[in-house]
Amino acid sequence: QVQLVESGGGLVQAGGSLRLSCAASGRTVSGSYAMGWFRQAPGKEREFVAAISWSGSSTYYADSVKGRFTISRDNAENTVRLQMNSLKPEDTAVYYCAADFPFGATTPDDFGSWGQGTQVTVSS
Repeated sequence: QVQLVESGGGLVQAGGSLRLSCAASGRTVSGSYAMGWFRQAPGKEREFVAAISWSGSSTYYADSVKGRFTISRDNAENTVRLQMNSLKPEDTAVYYCAADFPFGATTPDDFGSWGQGTQVTVSS
């Protein structure tokens, strides 16, 4: 498994921006596997947000964040990032970094490695 550590969460007003980072370690990360982000709001199931291929050339997003969120990766730094713009109160959740999954997957059960999560709160 890969060890994943998220950072960058916090409190922001609606319309604002945040950038989340996920640092990976544990085995060779560069160019080896896809990575993604999920989120989970209180009382709700964990939902897919975005994913990026091992090369960084392919991405896919949940409809709810398309056009507002951008996922990117830096294999030299073993890091994946999630730039979140035009944030809405409904984006409030704990955001989790994930790895070890078949590219194209969006179901949590398909992901083998998880970070501990970082809280994002968007005030209205």
